[in-house]
Amino acid sequence: MAAPSESSETAVRRRRVDTIQAGSGLPDSKEPHDEDGEETKHREASGCALQTGTYWLTRIVLLRATAFIYFVAFAVAYQQNSQLIGERGLMPCQAYLQSVKTYVGGKIGPAALAYTPSLLWFTDWTAMDGNLAAIALLGLLLSGLVLLSGTANMLVMGTLWVLYHSLVSVGQLWYSFGWESQLLETGFLAIFLVPVWTLSRVPRRCPPSLISIWTFRWLIVRIMLGAGLIKIRGDQCWRDLTCMDYHYETQPVPNPLSYYLHRSPWWFHRFEVVSNHVVELLLPLCTFLGRRLRLLNGGAQILFQVMLIISGNLSFLNWLTIVPSLACFDDASLGFLFGSKGGVRKAVLEIQAEGREGRTPKSTRGMLVRRVVNVSLGVLIGYLSVPVVMNLLSSKQVMNTSFDPLRIVNTYGAFGSITKERTEVIFQGTLSPDPQDPAAVWEEYQFVCKPGDVRRRPCLVSPYHYRLDWLMWFAAFQTYEQSEWVIHIAGRLMANDTTVLSLLDHNPFQGRENPRWVRGEHFRYKFTAPGSASAAQGKWWLRKRIGAYFPAVNLEGLRGYFQSRKWPHPHDPTRRG
Repeated sequence: MAAPSESSETAVRRRRVDTIQAGSGLPDSKEPHDEDGEETKHREASGCALQTGTYWLTRIVLLRATAFIYFVAFAVAYQQNSQLIGERGLMPCQAYLQSVKTYVGGKIGPAALAYTPSLLWFTDWTAMDGNLAAIALLGLLLSGLVLLSGTANMLVMGTLWVLYHSLVSVGQLWYSFGWESQLLETGFLAIFLVPVWTLSRVPRRCPPSLISIWTFRWLIVRIMLGAGLIKIRGDQCWRDLTCMDYHYETQPVPNPLSYYLHRSPWWFHRFEVVSNHVVELLLPLCTFLGRRLRLLNGGAQILFQVMLIISGNLSFLNWLTIVPSLACFDDASLGFLFGSKGGVRKAVLEIQAEGREGRTPKSTRGMLVRRVVNVSLGVLIGYLSVPVVMNLLSSKQVMNTSFDPLRIVNTYGAFGSITKERTEVIFQGTLSPDPQDPAAVWEEYQFVCKPGDVRRRPCLVSPYHYRLDWLMWFAAFQTYEQSEWVIHIAGRLMANDTTVLSLLDHNPFQGRENPRWVRGEHFRYKFTAPGSASAAQGKWWLRKRIGAYFPAVNLEGLRGYFQSRKWPHPHDPTRRG
């Protein structure tokens, strides 16, 4: 009777050792070989390989990616806001706030906040430059901390969202791009990825909510379907596969690679359009078809955005679109980003081992509340998605539109139509007292990134965003009556206004007398052919004058124009009167 008892005790002891070793990833040199080897392989794999279906590492990657975009956006705001919406900006935000206040009845209350959600309502409007800088600097600090640490809580992510919302809401034309709303939606979803208070990369009592992960997946599905459908319903060239014949040359801000891609063979451009339709219209549906196809979609979307990044300067749009694509990946697929000996990876392995053994943390009141919050988030996103889905299904689809004042769920799309030729507005100034004098010498201002000097190489700035350069691209296929701020710039240039000049790359009158007249000339631009005589002369562009975009103007002649629009009239200190 003793022998069976001893054998049973030994077997129990061996099972305990096996369990400990399997959970720690340590090899067992005394473990008997299984007949088919499968059980041994399973125990070894479960101890050192991350399992599928959990999202601890996914959360860290999503947080850092979101923080990176916030960091870029706040850096752009810090460097450009005072010139664009500051006290002496082209469109001062204090004037905008005052107009909103008047529109809603003269009070700063719920109506004003609903129309323009911004912390700037509660600041000193006479120190708006300082207010804008403080918001941007605080955003830079918080997003930088999240980017470096890979951890955040709801307070930090909520603050980042409120700060950026405060800028977008008063940014007017300069913040009218679709990716502003996309960043606000992404930032809102990121609030619910993290614990309320805890600052830990692997907070054991706050696992990533599957609902939260799916809100990111739903975002990338809507972004890509919106972009794909607006193309199919829009420009004919998307249907006859010729849009890429023009895109690289006519996109808002080309980069050096755009120059060479524009000269790709015709069949390559057709392939690009077909690939675009597949990635934007078919692959997003794989998100709902199981893990393997979801990984395929995530990888394809990231690769697609990387190709767009290296072929043009589309601000931080493509970088931002990568963020929700990351939610297609789980811990097992993202483990390669974390060192095998790293503390985060080990912590996740321990949590997964505990889950396999049924040793999960006991539910607390806080965990129950969090589940309610997660379900509420899903309900909210579902409810706000109804008009967005109806818009996707509509033949009158609109892109980059919000149906709620907080921009929580939005419509998206890009390049529904493609311009077939590139036109540019070139500011020119002269010291001549008579702008009609054939002998007048007109000298050109150069912007930081948009084409001007035909010998200047296209810039490479993505993910940075030169807002004025982008708006000049839109202005070029409108009229100055539709873009009155162009005349505002002309007036400020004649006064040698340092605020506006800081947005430009070259002032031809630097250190000289200010120009007496400024005009806008309209040119058609085309890439030179690599290897051509023009290219050999150092020219990236060929240009041909179309005509005057706006006639020559001087400060005195603009006085009434400025007064009628309540713009402060620029003062030229070098001249009397």
